[in-house]
Amino acid sequence: MRTLYETTIVNTGGRQGEVHSLDNIFYLDIAKPQALGGEATTASNPEQLFAAGYSSCFNSALELVLEHDKVKVEKSEVTATISLITDNENGGVKLAAKLEVEIFGLDDELKEKYVKKAHDYCPYSKAVKNSIDVEIIVL
Repeated sequence: MRTLYETTIVNTGGRQGEVHSLDNIFYLDIAKPQALGGEATTASNPEQLFAAGYSSCFNSALELVLEHDKVKVEKSEVTATISLITDNENGGVKLAAKLEVEIFGLDDELKEKYVKKAHDYCPYSKAVKNSIDVEIIVL
């Protein structure tokens, strides 16, 4: 196995702190969302970061499988909703994901085919397979 890319992010302060890359190119304040008792803020939170990563990665995988098969589309959009939900197994919390995928310029049958191919290819989808619920809606 060959590493194609890696990055390291450091967090201090948990949900009331910050995250940064070792080279300080990436830096974000992190705050607990209001829904979890936090203050109104422009700081990010882990669920937003995960949604940003998953939507970007999934859309890149989708573009790659379309390109591989030489399928031309106008554009594609992936909206990721990450939920922090109660975990009935242990009384804690866990994640759930919903991806809404829209491909402009492709018929419905082909949309379904390529969204499935992207889900099979996407590193985020592989990482969360069998560990969180992922709902995919093809628009």
